[in-house]
Amino acid sequence: MHSPDERSISQLLGDSLSELAKLIQNEVDIIRAELLEKVSHVGGAAKLIGVGAVLMIPALVLILFAIAAALMQWGLTPALAYLCTGLAAAVLSGALIWAGARRLSARALAPTATLAELQKDKTAARELMR
Repeated sequence: MHSPDERSISQLLGDSLSELAKLIQNEVDIIRAELLEKVSHVGGAAKLIGVGAVLMIPALVLILFAIAAALMQWGLTPALAYLCTGLAAAVLSGALIWAGARRLSARALAPTATLAELQKDKTAARELMR
């Protein structure tokens, strides 16, 4: 007769699957927390970028006018001086926008630590089922 401490294979398998379900739920909770942290991080960064951009606009306009005035003193017509200044500002702002967008890519914001843990859990579950 079996002692009370011995369990059948089906009971052991059931317990293992129950523990696996708990592990997966814990990992999902960790992913949720990590994603909320990332969203909060992005939100804070976006607010700072927005406020900085609003405050920077008047300063940049004055700087661009000064550059255009300097180009006019060097002999360019006002229209050509403003065009050159505007094009240079457009190229620079495009490069900055591109660099910022790359930092907010899906790959940079992915919950890499949690995804690595899930991959380990997946491997462990496959080994358990063999």
